[in-house]
Amino acid sequence: MRGLGQNSNQDIIPSEEVFARFQHQERSRDLLRLITCGSVDDGKSTLIGRLLWESQHLLDDQLAALEVESKRYGTQGGEIDFALLVDGLSAEREQGITIDVAYRYFSTPKRKFILADCPGHEQYTRNMATAASTADVAVLLVDARKGVLTQTRRHAYLASLLGVRHVVAAINKMDAVGYDEQIFDQICDEISTFTATFGFESITQIPISALHGDNIVRRTSHTPWYLGPTLIDLLETVEITRTPTDRLVIPVQWINRPNTDFRGISATIVEGTLKVGDEVRVTGSGQVARVAEIVTMDGTAQQAAEGTAVTFRLDRDIDVSRGDILSYAQRPLEMSDHIEATVIWMDADAGLIGRNYDIKLSTQWASASITSIKYHIDVDTLAHAAGRTLALNDIAVCNVSISRPLVFDNYSTSKTLGAFILVDRFTNATVAAGMIRHNLRRAQNVHRQMLSIARQDRERLNGHRGKVIWFTGLSGSGKSTLANALEMELHNQGKRTYILDGDNVRQGLNKDLGFTDADRVENIRRIAEVAKLMMDAGLIVLTAFISPFRREREMARELIGAENFLEVFVDTPLSICEERDPKGLYRKARDGKLPNMTGVNSPYEAPTSPDFTIEGEGMPLAESVKRLVNCVISD
Repeated sequence: MRGLGQNSNQDIIPSEEVFARFQHQERSRDLLRLITCGSVDDGKSTLIGRLLWESQHLLDDQLAALEVESKRYGTQGGEIDFALLVDGLSAEREQGITIDVAYRYFSTPKRKFILADCPGHEQYTRNMATAASTADVAVLLVDARKGVLTQTRRHAYLASLLGVRHVVAAINKMDAVGYDEQIFDQICDEISTFTATFGFESITQIPISALHGDNIVRRTSHTPWYLGPTLIDLLETVEITRTPTDRLVIPVQWINRPNTDFRGISATIVEGTLKVGDEVRVTGSGQVARVAEIVTMDGTAQQAAEGTAVTFRLDRDIDVSRGDILSYAQRPLEMSDHIEATVIWMDADAGLIGRNYDIKLSTQWASASITSIKYHIDVDTLAHAAGRTLALNDIAVCNVSISRPLVFDNYSTSKTLGAFILVDRFTNATVAAGMIRHNLRRAQNVHRQMLSIARQDRERLNGHRGKVIWFTGLSGSGKSTLANALEMELHNQGKRTYILDGDNVRQGLNKDLGFTDADRVENIRRIAEVAKLMMDAGLIVLTAFISPFRREREMARELIGAENFLEVFVDTPLSICEERDPKGLYRKARDGKLPNMTGVNSPYEAPTSPDFTIEGEGMPLAESVKRLVNCVISD
């Protein structure tokens, strides 16, 4: 076999030329990103191992290790188990399943490939969604013995949601059904019917046996009735069209300041071409400047193309930082703080309307909450169903409110500006992935109105600052008693005050809410908004609610402002609260007549670092009030 470093005359070619030839060869082939997906045990890992084997991308030592591992686990009766090549985790090998996404790189004379092996189990759907977000092609495996399963449908639907345009339906394990053409046709008909509305540009169905290599790289005599391409033929020739763009999108990653004379903007050009002299705009602030210099590893350049990571300098100092999005000055990008999106929920904890999360959209960060769940999508039937919460692996269309306008686009137009994740603010776990469907008109038509009389004017008239004293504790802990006594004392001192009491508010503003976790979250959100308005009126607002969840209390603190917010934890043991039981609620809960009673059958998350703690057992009321007054007055 002739090597790359030899010609027909056996002349020695300099290593530099060999390297140059190699670089040219690599650059001349385009890159295809693909995923393998489908239900568990459909043979995805085996298919990848077979692809690497057939395309001669296994080294001798890898093959030797694979033979040893195959004998050790014995999953193929002593034969080589190609699935072990990509099932890298010990748990995967022991269970014979894929848990995390495994990436492999390989190439053929026609194309380079990055291949992601996605887990089939429903509980790892989030991993599949992550891999599919960057894929050009999805190889959807179906076990010919089982046909189309729920997870097959889920993965096909997710692939369409995440913008995959080409699908290969690989009907695997045809050897196990005697290479029956009728079974193949039945499965293909079912897939075609189910995916008819998904908008894929192409769906190609291929009968294969990953275990024996049928129709993977070479045609097999077992399926003489099949006249289509082999899997590798299709992957080498499928055309991936990129929509041309006339705009510029540059999400700023960091400001590069190696010395006082240089201030560069480092980023990857997501769309468009950047040239020296281009006038660019910071979308958020509207500031503009011209590109003075583009710096690369090889020196300066006059322009940089889409997909290039660059550092460039502007002709004047304007406020640019990580998270800003740059565009051509004459082609500004859209911004919004209220969007409709398809959300894939990825966390075991339920997603609740009104709960605050961090949102990451490209390099932009803000806080966000789901304001409504329009409908859930049943992946089996694609039917829409109502729901007020999001459970693990749920797919739903939701309205999302963001704390400040972010640069965005519809996901169908831009994966960069149309995709986001939601992050739990306490655990830092990614709880959801979202694809923006469109901007909501509310964001365009509702504007904050400036008032003539400001908060400072009202506070000056009142003679004191407005603030919110947020009492929290179990039912019966003494919150309302303390709040009432404190208000009387403040009132006697001439302060303007008001109490927002839990029972009173639920008889009016929040009478439509129950006591589920979702309703409790919405209850606190509304209270926090009202308390903020009353504080802006210059009042000292006292709230007496159980407010059982830390996340919502933190949301209230952030909304109202930490400098205006005093969290008071009335720390009374549950046993004492049950003894008091002023409303008879604990007795009902213990008798099974009252669900969702905090402390009994619904959780209470005590504050970890409250601003003030009152021991609800033993401390005289007058002493508690005195300490609170001192705290409020001195603040």
